[in-house]
Amino acid sequence: MTVRLRAHHLLCLLTYVGKGYSPAFTANYDKVVERLAGGEDILIVSGPDDICAPQVDESEPHCLGESAAGRDAVAARDVADLLGRPLLAGARLELDASILARMREAFSSGLTRNACPGCEWFELCSTVAAGGFRGARV
Repeated sequence: MTVRLRAHHLLCLLTYVGKGYSPAFTANYDKVVERLAGGEDILIVSGPDDICAPQVDESEPHCLGESAAGRDAVAARDVADLLGRPLLAGARLELDASILARMREAFSSGLTRNACPGCEWFELCSTVAAGGFRGARV
């Protein structure tokens, strides 16, 4: 199996500590984390992904908005620069310990946080990163 992720969720995964928009969202996110921990690879997608699934049926899902798409473009660029390879829709990525460590270091130093300003989770993510990612589920 493969986990379908939009580009900015590559950053969100780094600081996910079990908090989310709703209990359904969090339960689903936990399942995605379990799949990644089980060794599933990642397929980069354009638009809503496996993490967004519980919100797609809302009356005004933000995952369909321009702000989410803008975050995807910026995150894809930053993570691609970090990894030295393109991260367009259709790209695959294995989130092994080495890549995860590089992504955490870049996130902590701000290199890959250009997509984050304005996000309602910015402060929580900053706190998790400043704490050495303690409690992060990925």
